[in-house]
Amino acid sequence: MISTIFINFRGGIIDPANLHNILIAVNKIKIRDVHFGLRQQLLVDMEHYSVEPFTAELDKLELAYEIDECKHPNICSSYPAAGVFIGDSWLSEAIYKNVLDSIDYAPMLKINICDNNQSFTPILTGNINWIASPSIENFWHLIIRFPKTNVIYEWTMLCHTNDIASVTKKLETIILQHPDKFVDTELANGDDLFALFNSDGLNIQPAESPVVLPPFNLPYYEGLNRYNDKYWLGIYRRDELFSVPFLIKLCRLCMQTGITQLCCTSWKTILIKGIEEQDKEKWNLLLEEFQINMRHAANELNFQVEDNCPEGLDLKTYLVKNLSIDDTRTFGICIGIKTRKKSEVFSSILVRQRYLVDFLGIKLFKVYDILCAKDFNPNERTGEIFSRDNPKFVMGEQLRRCVLYYYQHRAKVVKGKALAVK
Repeated sequence: MISTIFINFRGGIIDPANLHNILIAVNKIKIRDVHFGLRQQLLVDMEHYSVEPFTAELDKLELAYEIDECKHPNICSSYPAAGVFIGDSWLSEAIYKNVLDSIDYAPMLKINICDNNQSFTPILTGNINWIASPSIENFWHLIIRFPKTNVIYEWTMLCHTNDIASVTKKLETIILQHPDKFVDTELANGDDLFALFNSDGLNIQPAESPVVLPPFNLPYYEGLNRYNDKYWLGIYRRDELFSVPFLIKLCRLCMQTGITQLCCTSWKTILIKGIEEQDKEKWNLLLEEFQINMRHAANELNFQVEDNCPEGLDLKTYLVKNLSIDDTRTFGICIGIKTRKKSEVFSSILVRQRYLVDFLGIKLFKVYDILCAKDFNPNERTGEIFSRDNPKFVMGEQLRRCVLYYYQHRAKVVKGKALAVK
């Protein structure tokens, strides 16, 4: 009997001192590993008898947490990518922090706050998705994805940074007060939502055109890499588990070298920015001490698996092995694995597990479907089903064929653009 404690780090921004204190509490109950979630939060799995002493420690630290459920999903942001994978943007780290600090309540809907010119952090996996305007400083596009649906609605107005918090709270209140209209129904309608929304006093202006979502291009997000005159370090773990002793030493090294924050990403990894040249060797020694491997294959890094999903991780390992045998290129795509209904997995190609018989708790004959996002853009909804009802032993080959289908699609798009220019 295992319980999971969820601890949110808003926007994926972590104070090393806070994380250090949490990890010391984890260490006291002899938990050896923790992991990070798709929504940039910390997950700690433990036996039921450890929950009370651990949460008592969190209470002493005055930290919010949830046990076995996420009534208050973490606010996701593209902050970890700022300055590393995103350049030439008005959306600075300070603006991210101002927006996050202005949301002074615990949201019950999923909120994403993202730069427009990036695909490192999923843009539309939230219910209330704020996307920085590419052309007007301090103004944001808003896209609603109604809870437990695939219904998307883009607001026709741009909202100023200073009003994001109030607009978010108003919209969440309306949605939760009218669940029959806006939750778990494909009849949810954005016009109906905004008919109930009072925009008086807000700094808003009409959007000249709909937001253009960027094409997916996943940067290589691990390793010790130079940027500007400093270094950033990305750490990926194949089993998604981070050793507690390793993280404790990592937090201490951050504090010793003047790094005041680290980040957890939507890829269940951690990222440390601002490492000075003179401290580079210290970080290498830490990685060597705990045998932290770097430079995993891209076709492994391109996967997204649901949180706390050993079954999904096993399938990922199986599929990665098959892709590696043929040395299949996966650049430009993200492969998601979904084993649960209503879960949201960011993906260009989705592997969906289901049962041919699923009735009254009886589940028989496990099969897999392969679905493609529209134009293979993971920020879009499902475009088509590539194949269905596959047994596991053919999934390696079926996924390889779907990846090849993506490159054929891409070639047609590129050729079409070239002909249009002529």
